[in-house]
Amino acid sequence: MNRLSTRNRMLVGLTLFSMFFGAGNLIFPPYLGAMAGTKTPLAMLGFAITAIGFPILGVIAVAHAGSLDELAGRVHPVFAKVFTLLIYLSIGPCLAIPRTASTSFEMAVTPFLSGDTSKTMIQLIYSILFFAMAFCVSLSPEKLTHLLGRFTSPCLLILIGIMFVGCLLAPPAGYGESYGLYAQSPVLQGFLGGYQTMDAIAALNFGIIIAMNINNRGVTERSAVVKEITYAGWIAGLIFLVVYGAIAHVGAIAGGAYGELADGTAALTAITRDLFGNAGIVLLGLIFLLACLNTCIGLISCCSEYFSQILPRFSQRQWAFFFAFVSMVISNAGLSAILAVSVPVLGMIYPPALVLILLSFWDGARKRKLVYPLAIAFTSVTSIIVVLATGGFMTIPGLTSFLMDSIPAIVRELLWVGPALVGILLGWFLSPAPTAEAA
Repeated sequence: MNRLSTRNRMLVGLTLFSMFFGAGNLIFPPYLGAMAGTKTPLAMLGFAITAIGFPILGVIAVAHAGSLDELAGRVHPVFAKVFTLLIYLSIGPCLAIPRTASTSFEMAVTPFLSGDTSKTMIQLIYSILFFAMAFCVSLSPEKLTHLLGRFTSPCLLILIGIMFVGCLLAPPAGYGESYGLYAQSPVLQGFLGGYQTMDAIAALNFGIIIAMNINNRGVTERSAVVKEITYAGWIAGLIFLVVYGAIAHVGAIAGGAYGELADGTAALTAITRDLFGNAGIVLLGLIFLLACLNTCIGLISCCSEYFSQILPRFSQRQWAFFFAFVSMVISNAGLSAILAVSVPVLGMIYPPALVLILLSFWDGARKRKLVYPLAIAFTSVTSIIVVLATGGFMTIPGLTSFLMDSIPAIVRELLWVGPALVGILLGWFLSPAPTAEAA
């Protein structure tokens, strides 16, 4: 068999969507809608490019390369090992996995705790149950489609649909006015907001699990697997577009009804409570719980599978238990401290990850052997300097004050683009011309 049935193809696409769609994906679109107001469609256009386009391209890039190691190996073998390790750790046990439990607890449990309840003890019990469930499911990463594609993803989409339909049938207001930079340049603000989701990093990890699920359904030929992963990416992207649009609409209604809001969580909480009363808080809690659990399962599966391959002394089951246990401890005791380290690391590795993804779609980059190394080197050095100089880690005379005082914070995150282009051009012109065979 060299292709999936239409039904299985949809299930794999749903599985990929659910692995991506976590708490962060729930929070930003409603905030975008609340801030953009009547300009929400324009803001969504920019948001879709970076929040949907980059992750889907990342999945396809790794599929075509064969693995993240092989893709990053186009720069240098040592870079491939270090870069891949940093990515798996930063979006795994050092950041994203613990955050799934802490965020879902705040949204699904905290609203129902009374003042005299021991929140610390309740959170410990919750996190043990949460990670025990995620661990059990992640023991069969090749079968995630059975749970995520068939059950939890459809349930999540139904719950989001209920919230959206509620806004359609009984909206408390129309779209509100645009605020701040969303009023001046909604497309650019949406683009930058989508960039900040950093889902492209997760995309580099998820390919391995999606490939296993496709193999488990009888498709084993490499070219056919690559094609099916590509289909899954486009299906997930289409679902993302619909869901993001629905949640942004909810946020825009919330902005019109309640004015400028602090964040996406405030927008969703206000409007679900208005539409459904206390049942709305239950609805929102279930949405966050399912979204976070899906992402947690996907991340534990990816990380444990990868580490069982590079350190086969320990099985995938042992690695899954280790990551679940460590994440449980961090989610209760040290999340703020680990965020202080992991977020800057993400800021450093995200730009080279994007450059790596984009270069993979340009065949000419592989034919000029210095394009990958110089583009990644220029990008990495720039992103490291910007993060260190603006994150309080070090003061660079002249540069730190210039970056902090003269450049808007959201623009600083894109300062790597110029150096990346310089690296690509230098790599192209300094590389020996490809031979007729290489060409």
